[in-house]
Amino acid sequence: MDRREFLKLSAAGLAVAGMGLGRPAFAQAKALSFCSWGGSTQDAQNAAWGVPFTKDTGYSILNDGPTDYGKLKAMIDSGNVSWDVVDMEAQTAYQFAKMGLLESIDYSVVSRDGLDPVLNTDFGVGSFKSSWVLGYNTDFLPAEPTSWADLFDLKKFPGKRALFKWSGMGALQMALLADGVAPDALYPLDVDRAFAKLDTIKNEIVWWDSGARSQQLLASGETPIGMFWNGRISAMQQEGMTSAKIVWKQHIPGPDMLVIPKGAKNKDAAMKFLAVAVSAQGQADFCNATSYAPVNDKAIPLIKPEMAEAMPYSHRSEEVAAGLDFWAENVTAIDGRWFSWQTA
Repeated sequence: MDRREFLKLSAAGLAVAGMGLGRPAFAQAKALSFCSWGGSTQDAQNAAWGVPFTKDTGYSILNDGPTDYGKLKAMIDSGNVSWDVVDMEAQTAYQFAKMGLLESIDYSVVSRDGLDPVLNTDFGVGSFKSSWVLGYNTDFLPAEPTSWADLFDLKKFPGKRALFKWSGMGALQMALLADGVAPDALYPLDVDRAFAKLDTIKNEIVWWDSGARSQQLLASGETPIGMFWNGRISAMQQEGMTSAKIVWKQHIPGPDMLVIPKGAKNKDAAMKFLAVAVSAQGQADFCNATSYAPVNDKAIPLIKPEMAEAMPYSHRSEEVAAGLDFWAENVTAIDGRWFSWQTA
């Protein structure tokens, strides 16, 4: 199925009860709360995973989002957890696991077969593999950018810049790459140098906190250039927006994971949802609709040939290292500095 077919399924209500994020249209006796990033990505997750999950278990899916880490931690700390499954960035999932905030995965329910071992842990499983890419809208720029350095060139490329609000993989690496650091010399990150580079465009940054918001910023021209998830721009292209473009040079992996918060009310059902999500067919259906890459290698033969070119694994020669080990060790310290810098 292509992306349009997926959206038709969702619209028909086969996967989701209450398509308004966080506000189900009607109550269900058996409902699983799924928090993700909204927009086309969450629509595809619901269609690829929610449809078969609902068919197999009778549970409807109640959507919420975008993922908010502060809100999630507050839920867990209070013991009043309203989300059963959460899609979150891999480095933050590692951080939450170290803090004891996640349920252990029951691998008697969730199959490990074919899963990426880096994203197949005691506390979570891979959701999908995205990449941070330089995205731009040709309708609002005087020329076409070719590298991260162009994001910082306010003279050649005037206008606001779209950057992801939350701390984590992406912004610091792309700042260092733009400043001339070689991809194989990124780690350990020179955090001081990265923030100094970001200072040069700070007044021109528009922050986005959901994939849907990032698409709005780019489509409207409010931010004609910025850092984006590759799948969000691909979705815009599939919908006919030919002015939305991707620069794959030095794209930065940004894998997501699915986790079950400590104290989730529907833990057993959540495990079954994860089993569907990471299955070869579930991953293939989702990735064919979004251009994100699968976390299950057995899904790759099921990817449509015309979709493969839009996926990060087709551009591996341009990919820089993710540095998950570095982030897992340093994310707390970087978080503190990031938010202090952002609000200063």
